[in-house]
This record gives sequence, C-alpha cells and structure tokens, in this order.
Amino acid sequence: MSSIADSIMHMSSMVSESSTDKRKFAMLERSRSIHSDTLFSDGEDEVFIQHQGAQYRLRRTRNGKLILTK
Repeated sequence: MSSIADSIMHMSSMVSESSTDKRKFAMLERSRSIHSDTLFSDGEDEVFIQHQGAQYRLRRTRNGKLILTK
C-alpha cells in the first residue's frame, strides 16, 4: 500500500468511521481509489500528506478544485 494510503488509513483511525467510510476504504484496497469526501471529512478543506520525508498540503478550493503544494 502506498504511503498516502497509509496516511489516510491512519487519519481515519483517529475519527469514527461510518459504514460509508468503511466501504470507501475497502475500495481503496482493491482499486487504489480514494473518494475526496473521505479526505475532507468534518468540513475541513485541507489535509497534510507525508511523502518521502516531505510534507505536502492538499487543499480543496471553494470551487471544488484540488490543489497540492509542497
């Protein structure tokens, strides 16, 4: 599993998972696809991703676009 998936799985363990979230993570294991609603739970518009020793910021804009910055 990729480090982004590991980070997401770790983040998900810090909040209670609904059955919808569990289905989304089950899909992740099969297809490596992540629904953006899973990343931006609780109304947050940004997440931080650790990758190869660097931290990245993934932000959702008001228009629903995603911006990844280092």
